[in-house]
Amino acid sequence: MKTQLTDRQQEILNFIQEYVDFNGFPPTYREIGKRFNIVSTFGVKRHIDALIKKGYLNNESNLSRTLSIIDIKSRHVTTLTNNIIEIPVVGRVAAGMPIFAEENIEGSLSIDKNFLGSRTECFGLKVRGDSMINAGILEGDLVIIQPQKEAANGDIIVALLHDEATMKKYLLENGTIYLIPENENYKPIVVENKEEFTIIGKVIGVFRSYN
Repeated sequence: MKTQLTDRQQEILNFIQEYVDFNGFPPTYREIGKRFNIVSTFGVKRHIDALIKKGYLNNESNLSRTLSIIDIKSRHVTTLTNNIIEIPVVGRVAAGMPIFAEENIEGSLSIDKNFLGSRTECFGLKVRGDSMINAGILEGDLVIIQPQKEAANGDIIVALLHDEATMKKYLLENGTIYLIPENENYKPIVVENKEEFTIIGKVIGVFRSYN
């Protein structure tokens, strides 16, 4: 009989479930530690041992990569799984091509639907470049995009400019659109021809994988 989890144990179990859904294999103790700011692998092991003891995890060979979630059809895990939805991960955004064209889809991301709220058409996009590092968005991150054609000042958006995709902070001032990088090594972009500018969507979240 499974016993009740602490809040931290529940968070770790959710993280393991989402990690497995996305990667196809479980996280290491070190990856769990980084995610929850647990300094030592021994501290992570204490939580894992508790989850094993309470019947939520199995670790037959005592190696972190062999972690598996027990009884996936149990009431607890079914509740968790029912809250998970998959969104497409897009490899590129290109002019003249639908975002969700089959050739653009590189995979999917499993995510708790509570994170998205009422947003239903979101997609993931891999970050290329370092122009948004001061906003905490690094190359290789996966950003979650809510498709929309308009933006408010301060929104971080993905847009097409001269048929090239770019991710910048949006600013409309005195009728002029500026795309502001979050990196002092880059200058703001002035949108001189609005006919060559299209907002694809707004960044609403960032996911990062620690290897």
